[in-house]
Amino acid sequence: MRAHPIDSWQHRHNFTVIEEHGERRTWQVLVLTALTMLVEVIAGMVYGSMALLADGWHMGTHVAAFTITIVAYRYTQRHANSSDYAFGPGKVGVLGSYASAIVLMGVALFMVFESIQRLLSPQQIHFNEAMLVAAVGLAVNIASAFLLRHSHGQHDHHGAHEDHHRHDHNLQAAYLHVLADAMTSVLAIGALFFGKYLGWHWLDPLIGIAGAAIIGRWAAGLLRESGSILLDGSIDKKVVAAIRKTIEDEPDIKIADIHVWRVGPADFAAILSIVTHHPQKIAYYRGLLADFPEITHITVEVNVCEEQSCPFNQPI
Repeated sequence: MRAHPIDSWQHRHNFTVIEEHGERRTWQVLVLTALTMLVEVIAGMVYGSMALLADGWHMGTHVAAFTITIVAYRYTQRHANSSDYAFGPGKVGVLGSYASAIVLMGVALFMVFESIQRLLSPQQIHFNEAMLVAAVGLAVNIASAFLLRHSHGQHDHHGAHEDHHRHDHNLQAAYLHVLADAMTSVLAIGALFFGKYLGWHWLDPLIGIAGAAIIGRWAAGLLRESGSILLDGSIDKKVVAAIRKTIEDEPDIKIADIHVWRVGPADFAAILSIVTHHPQKIAYYRGLLADFPEITHITVEVNVCEEQSCPFNQPI
């Protein structure tokens, strides 16, 4: 029997989006943010400012996010073609995000407890030193935002990927992270300013509680999102309904079963079980999903319907 290559029928299983320029910029921002985080956390404890401490820990949440991004870059590059994973290592970053979110929830609870303690028993705050450190943090955030925005803009302008849905979302996410850090730095500076000049010492621990709430909300959202992906949560129900409608709008086709789940940062897999009187080639059914570019791994099961047991009438 003559052997034929089957490459054209095989699926790819590397669903990782890697943008080297973005990885380099993420490294730069990670180093800047980590150093500033350490300075702010230590200064917050030494100078007695919960607002500064909250800003430092908020930076810490984003250090974790940047670290996960880089680990995901490296791990998926190394194991992109490994047969140890059914759909590749695209979820390694999601797993890291889930673990980090659990730790950050603990940090948020600790900050709330500490802030309440300081509301009940105020401590001396070294306002001048704390404001200086917070201002340095704000400057680092602005510089980081500039780096990431410039990198993201270059990526979009040059069109590094032909498929628009496969652009690197990590750059945009990192950019939003540093903008959020800048906002908490502004809040910290404001709390310290009004505490120093108006005597509103209660504002500093109050901003600490607000910072903890921001971290907790971010971590809770990350837990929901990453947990859903790890448990093979389906794509949005509206998209599933649109897929079903697209397939069943064709004559002589009904969907008996459909599963759609995420296998990478920008990729979904789909398994369709269809029923028909007159089966077509598999390429025909895959072609019907051309308007869903995020569905990059499609498996189709075709069931030929006997007229006696058909769930729908045979077309004339």
